[in-house]
Amino acid sequence: MVRLSTNASGQCYPRSLTTQNATVVVVSGTVLYGRFMKRLPFGSIRRGRATRLTWLDLHNLLGVATLMWATVVGFTGLVNELQTPLFGLWRITDVRQILKPYAKLPTPSQDHLASVQAAFDTAAKAAPGNEVTGLSFPGSSFGSPVHYVLWTRGSTPLRARLFTPVLVDARTGELTGAYPMPWYLRFLEISRPLHFGDYGGMPLRILWALLDVVVIGVLASGLVLWAGKRKLSTDTRLRALGYELDAAEGMPVFTEGAR
Repeated sequence: MVRLSTNASGQCYPRSLTTQNATVVVVSGTVLYGRFMKRLPFGSIRRGRATRLTWLDLHNLLGVATLMWATVVGFTGLVNELQTPLFGLWRITDVRQILKPYAKLPTPSQDHLASVQAAFDTAAKAAPGNEVTGLSFPGSSFGSPVHYVLWTRGSTPLRARLFTPVLVDARTGELTGAYPMPWYLRFLEISRPLHFGDYGGMPLRILWALLDVVVIGVLASGLVLWAGKRKLSTDTRLRALGYELDAAEGMPVFTEGAR
């Protein structure tokens, strides 16, 4: 996995070239599959002929069998690369508007803060079905000077990445509001377990790993077939020009008939 960070001006570069390249490979492979296999029944493997044809048929069969999975993983991987700009958009739009009325208020002293446990209880009631995972005190970065910011998330594997911040007034202990993430961040967070396969426990992770191995095999066999095709094409052109290939070294040997 290749990760690139932002530059000094804040411009964000893609953090994963691997995911983008894999998506291109899936799309191009799908286009080529229809061209090469339209005259053969699905799943055909031509045995007893050239080894290259058997490899090609296995490559096509495994590729189309894992096509949907590879498409989902590739697409969700691209979506995950948008996390930095999307969270930044959320902070400068929704979060800024929520905190704007309290931005100039003074931070209360430690002696005048409401009970932290009461804030936890209030947040649990404000976001039913969620569990509290973190707390920020008044005056912290990206927070409010007069609020506890409590982060809650779903308690099920699929909703475990869906966070809902809850604001509790640190002066009175009363609920100010619960603010679910906007739709684009919910879509982003739901795509993560689909990409990594971590929402179904160890069995699903093992399945994801096996599918990874299959797709890697498809990519590797595609490179081998492409390299073999180039070599075959070059050999054919050399023989047409009157060269004979050295069987041991694969080097062209000029003969008298060549021009």
